[in-house]
Amino acid sequence: MTPAIVLLALVTAERIGELWLAHRNTSALLAKGAVEKAAGHYPLIVLLHATWLIGLWLFGWAQAIHLGWLMVFCLLQGLRLWVLVTLGRRWTTRIIVAPCERLVARGPYRFVSHPNYIVVIGEIAVLPLCLGLPWFALVFSIANGLVLTIRIRAENTALEEARHAATG
Repeated sequence: MTPAIVLLALVTAERIGELWLAHRNTSALLAKGAVEKAAGHYPLIVLLHATWLIGLWLFGWAQAIHLGWLMVFCLLQGLRLWVLVTLGRRWTTRIIVAPCERLVARGPYRFVSHPNYIVVIGEIAVLPLCLGLPWFALVFSIANGLVLTIRIRAENTALEEARHAATG
């Protein structure tokens, strides 16, 4: 088993675990009266991430790992964990708005509005670079940028609507 296979297996297992966690949290939030917003773009996000991971397996499984980029990727995983711990049961892969809930303003959210997207931007670029695939990093970074433009606009709109509903 190559080091690249080990790395890709760990990332794949992490993604599967995150999908399980997101599903659990989404179900619990919806059961408590939260609502999903702007669900139409979600299949595009799933397609992008699935294609990215499958492509990494196809092109990267036999590649040497670049240790400098691997260290950056490990830092990103630390930031991901910080986001997950900060949001706790409110973390999900969908845009879920819970009425009467205040926005999280601790952890990485003290510094930026969307820290999870910063992590995702980094991961989409850095994992292919770990495997010596700069062209792959570029293609998927561009695609991710387009999808995140849609996503962040939708999320900001949903959060603004929730703020107005809570104050009005």
